Amino acid sequence: MKANFKQLRSRLENEKKHVLEEIAQLQASAQPTEVRREGSPFGKREEEAIESLELERRLTMEKQMKEQLADIEYALSKFEKGTYGLCDSCGQPIAPGRLEVLPQANLCVNCKEKNAKGRVFPR
Repeated sequence: MKANFKQLRSRLENEKKHVLEEIAQLQASAQPTEVRREGSPFGKREEEAIESLELERRLTMEKQMKEQLADIEYALSKFEKGTYGLCDSCGQPIAPGRLEVLPQANLCVNCKEKNAKGRVFPR
């Protein structure tokens, strides 16, 4: 199975546009609203807690989108350098199936596994 780099590049470019649109929507939704609900005995504190939770959720999503965008842009830069499809760690070709599933992959499966084994995950 041979990877179709032209098709993968097109997918990456489309995904980049999609992620940029999502980031713009998240940032647009960050505009504070001055609408306050009346009648709650906790009133403003309840509203502030909800706004804080929503802000935290939006910031987390925005961070994830920006990380995804960085991965996509890095993969696109590898096309320009002529290194797309090669593992950043060992330099060997990344399996076409892996690139089909994850076009922004920059490590082969073996190096990804080694990298994951070396990490300490919090409990």
